[in-house]
Amino acid sequence: MSNAPPLVRLVDDDAAASRSLEAAPNALIPISAAAGDKENQDALRNSEALFRAISDASPLGIFVSDAHGVCVYSNAAYHKISGRSFAQTLGTNWNSAIHPEDRQRALAAWHAAARAQVPFHSEVRFLREDGGVVWMRLNAAPLSVGGMAQVQTVEDISVRKSLEFVLRAAEEALFEEKERAQVTLNSIGDAVLSTDILGKVSYLNRVAEAMTGWSREEALGRPLAEVFTIIDGTTRQAAANPAQRAIEEDRSVGLIADCVLVRRDGVESAIEDSAAPIHNRYGQVTGAVIVFHDVSQSRAMTLKMAHLAQHDVLTGLPNRLLMTERLSLAIGLAQRHGRQVALLFLDMDRFKHINDSLGHVVGDELLQSVAGRLVACVRATDTVCRHGGDEFVILLADIDKPQDAAHVAEKLHLASALPHLVGGHELHVSLSIGISIYPDDGSDANTLMGNADTAMYHAKASGRNTYRFFRADMNARAVRRLLVEGRLRRALKEDEFVLHYQPQIDLVSGAMTGAEALIRWRDPELGLVYPGEFITIAEECGLIVPIGRWVLREACRQVQAWRDAGLPAVPVAVNISAVEFRQRDLLDGVALILKETGLASRYLELELTESVLMDHAESSVAVLEALKAMGVSLAIDDFGTGYSSLSYLKRFPIGTLKIDQSFVRDIATDADDATIVSAVIGMGRNLKQRVIAVGVETPAQLAFLRTHQCDEGQGFELSYPLSAHDFTRLLLGGNDLQPWSRPASRDQGPGSPCAH
Repeated sequence: MSNAPPLVRLVDDDAAASRSLEAAPNALIPISAAAGDKENQDALRNSEALFRAISDASPLGIFVSDAHGVCVYSNAAYHKISGRSFAQTLGTNWNSAIHPEDRQRALAAWHAAARAQVPFHSEVRFLREDGGVVWMRLNAAPLSVGGMAQVQTVEDISVRKSLEFVLRAAEEALFEEKERAQVTLNSIGDAVLSTDILGKVSYLNRVAEAMTGWSREEALGRPLAEVFTIIDGTTRQAAANPAQRAIEEDRSVGLIADCVLVRRDGVESAIEDSAAPIHNRYGQVTGAVIVFHDVSQSRAMTLKMAHLAQHDVLTGLPNRLLMTERLSLAIGLAQRHGRQVALLFLDMDRFKHINDSLGHVVGDELLQSVAGRLVACVRATDTVCRHGGDEFVILLADIDKPQDAAHVAEKLHLASALPHLVGGHELHVSLSIGISIYPDDGSDANTLMGNADTAMYHAKASGRNTYRFFRADMNARAVRRLLVEGRLRRALKEDEFVLHYQPQIDLVSGAMTGAEALIRWRDPELGLVYPGEFITIAEECGLIVPIGRWVLREACRQVQAWRDAGLPAVPVAVNISAVEFRQRDLLDGVALILKETGLASRYLELELTESVLMDHAESSVAVLEALKAMGVSLAIDDFGTGYSSLSYLKRFPIGTLKIDQSFVRDIATDADDATIVSAVIGMGRNLKQRVIAVGVETPAQLAFLRTHQCDEGQGFELSYPLSAHDFTRLLLGGNDLQPWSRPASRDQGPGSPCAH
C-alpha cells in the first residue's frame, strides 16, 4: 500500500495508546490525561459514549483506519452492510473487501485525492463475508484531530445501482431498437416520411431525403405539401394529400394511379405509395406515415412492353395484332358511314436472296429502309404494319373508291424503284401487292387479310413488281398453293422427286454432248407435277435450298452410276437458283457431293442466270473462280433476258451461253429475235464460249441455228426430257438419238421442260 499520509489521524502511536486500544478495543479516542484528573476522564468517557451512540445510530457505515489503512474503528451500520463483525473488521485494510475488478480503480482515485488533499469518492462492489456482493459508495474527507487518520463513510447503494442497471438496460434496449429501426428505414429501398397530427413533417429516411430533395433537418416542422409535392401525371393538377386522408379517415390509403413526385429541384418521378395513421398507446391518431417508392423505370417498362406487344421490334411499325384491331375498327366505322376500306398486302420481291447472300444485318437495315418509305407514301390516318418477314400490310381506313388503293399501290412502286443504300450496298427491291376492298371482298378483318394475301401471290405469279385486286376465282388457286406447299415438305421426306434428263445435241454432228437435269414431282394425289407449278412456291416457303441440294446430289449420283455401269456418260447440267448461289456453304456443299458420289468434276456443269451473277458481280467472280478451280463447268442460263455487263461477262469464267427460248421461239419469223440470236452466237464464238440454243421445237428453228453455226441445241425438236431409265437406253444405244426419244408432237410435256 502507498505511504501517503492518511487523511485524518485520530490516534497517537505511543505505547500507552496501544495498551488502551487493547484494553478497550471499541474506544475511538484513547485516554491520555493524568490519572488523577477524574473530571477530565469522566468528560472524555461521556464524550466517547456520545460519539459511539451517534455513530452506531447513523445509517451510514463508518470505517476509521490508521496511517497504513488498517481499521481501528467501524460502526454498527458498517458491520451490517459488510456482513462482518467488529472483530472481523478490526485490523483489516480498508480496501481488502473491495471487489478485485474495482480495487485498482478505487485505489487510483484514493491516491489522487490524497495528493490533491480533496475529498475522496468512489462507488465500488463490496464482497460480503457470506459471499454476497453489495454496491457501496465510499466517501472520505480531510480531518485533523490529534494527528492524521482516515475516516470513510460507507453507503449501501445496491438498490440504486439495481435501478440504474435496469434503467440503463432499458435505455440500451430503447437505443438499440431505435438504432435498428433507423438502420432498417435507411436500408430499405422505400422512402419513409411521417407527419404529426397537424400535417407537419416529423421524419424522413435517407431515401425520402433523396427523392424529395429535402434533408431531414430542413424538412422537420414544415407542412407536408411543401416537402412532399405530388401531382396527377395525367392532368398535371396537384394530387390529394395522402397523409391528411389517413389521419381524417383513420385508415390506410393509397395514391392515385398515375402519381408523380416533384422533387425540390423540379425533377419528376413516378411513384406509388401508401399512407397509414400513427396511434398512441390510447389508440388516438397522432400523425401519419407515408411509404413510397420510385416506379419510373417499371412504369416505363410497362409502357414499353405494351408498345412491344403491339409493334414490331425491328421497324417500330404496328404489328399484326394492332393492325387487326385497327382494321376491325375501320370496318365498323365504314359500315356506319357507308364508306370503303382498302387493305394492301405487300411482299418484297427478292428479299430472301438479299438476306441470304448479304446477311441478316443488311437484311434488317433494308427492312427498316423499306418501312420508312412505305410510311412516307400514305396518310397519317393510314396504318403501315409489318406483318412478318418481308411482308407488310397497309390499311387505308377511309377511301372513296377502289381506284384510290390503286393510286397508293402505284405510288409505292415508284418509291420502291429507287435504290436503297445499305451497308455500302446499292440494293434494288420491288413490291408485289395484293389489294382487297371492304365490303366487296369481305366483311371482317380475317377475310379481308386473307383475300389481300391471295391477291399478292397472284401479283407475284404475274411477274412481280405489280399489284392485283382480289378476285373470287383467286381463292381456288390460293387453296391449291397451300396444298402444294404442305405436300412439298412431305415430298422431301418421302423422296417423291425424280429427275428427267434432256439431251444437248451438237447441231453439226448430231451427237449428244451433254444433258440438263430437270426436276419432276410424282405426287401420290396430284400426279406428275412440273417445276413451273412448285418451284416458285418452294422459293417462297424456304424449301428451294434443300430441293436444289437433292437435285445436285441425285444428278451426280446418277451420272456416276452410268459410268460405273460402263456407259458413255455425258456431263450433266444442274440449274442453281439465286438463293442456292448465295448460300455461304455452296462451295463446300458442291465439293462434298462430288466426293460422296465419286463423280469427277468434269462431268458436272452448273447453270446460273444473268441476274444472279450480276446482282453482286464482284462476289460472283470469286465464287465462280472457286467452282472453276474445282473443275466444274459453268454456264449462263436464259442468256439475253437479263442485264449483263460485257466487262464482267469477260471476267466470269463461263464456258457456255444458253440462248433463252423466248428468243429462239420466233427466230424464223421475227427479225429482231433473229438478230439477237445471231449476235449471241457471234459473241460466243468470239469469246470462245460454247453456245446452246434452248427451246428448239421446230425444223425451221433448227435450220436457222445450223445456218448461223450455233454449236448446240436443246428442245423438243431434238429430244424431250427422258427418265433415268429411258436415258440409260439412250446411252446403251451409243448416244444416238432413238426414235422414241423424239416427241410425236410439240405437246409432249406441259410448259417449259427446261425449267428447273
